[in-house]
This record gives sequence, C-alpha cells and structure tokens, in this order.
Amino acid sequence: MSLNKMRKTLRSTEKLLGDINAVQKGKVGKRIVRRAAGKTTGKMLRKLFK
Repeated sequence: MSLNKMRKTLRSTEKLLGDINAVQKGKVGKRIVRRAAGKTTGKMLRKLFK
C-alpha cells in the first residue's frame, strides 16, 4: 500500500470516528458547523495563495 493511500485511509477513519464520537456526545450540530467553516476557510486560503 502506498503512503498516500494509507494517509487517505487513516484520514477517512479519523473523520468517521469523530462523527461517531459527536453522535455519542450529542454535538453533531456543532461538528457540522465547524466542518463547513473549515472547508470555507480552506477554499478562501487556496484562492489567496494560488
């Protein structure tokens, strides 16, 4: 398995475990808002440094 595939697998697992943890703690809404904010920030930074 290549290093990039392993990273992708680990990152996917990390996201899934975070989602499960949020459901257990009842903080799904907060997680959704934070993920959306992170994606938006990432897109803006990508455009800025392109």
